[in-house]
Amino acid sequence: MKDTLKHRGMRNKLAKLLAKKGITDEKVLDAIRTVPRHLFLDSSFEDHAYQDKAFPIEADQTISQPYTVAFQTELLQVKPNDAILEIGTGSGYQTAILLHMGAKVFTIERQQELFKKTNLFFKKMNYRPKKFVFGDGYKGMPDNAPFDGIIVTAGAPEVPKALMSQLKVGGRLVIPVGVDEQIMTVYRRKSEKEFEKQELGLFRFVPLLEDKN
Repeated sequence: MKDTLKHRGMRNKLAKLLAKKGITDEKVLDAIRTVPRHLFLDSSFEDHAYQDKAFPIEADQTISQPYTVAFQTELLQVKPNDAILEIGTGSGYQTAILLHMGAKVFTIERQQELFKKTNLFFKKMNYRPKKFVFGDGYKGMPDNAPFDGIIVTAGAPEVPKALMSQLKVGGRLVIPVGVDEQIMTVYRRKSEKEFEKQELGLFRFVPLLEDKN
């Protein structure tokens, strides 16, 4: 699959749609316009890649709806060189959006099949996260903490304590919390002991599972 002018035109349309839906961060919209989402999907979905929809990928996982990716990314308030921990690499699309925005991305995937496929894809596409590991997202990456931001791309029944502890003071954790449906939640670390919590609407994610398979 190639990235063509037609694909670029479709990305521009998608970015306009996301702006209409309320995404205002120009850096996020620029990443949506730039990252070739169709390359992260099975070729049979290529024609649908720039619709604002989630699609199935390997291991019963999904590539999130572009609006969800943009919404979560905007909530992170990413600055160039921020160290961002991503829980649930999946297809790697969210990773690529963060890399485009200049973040240093540390990312964890717990599905072996998906990890292998995405790892090869990153090498082929020259996407370079700082660290990409096969492991349990509940534990985070203590060796590389603290992080400026943490993004969780699966629904968590509760907020993993390890992730809270790996956030810098001033850092933000963006996590969908809930079982059948999730409330998008932002925790900002105000001090060693104090967190500020904000809840922002209902979403549906695949579940965040403990332990790697």
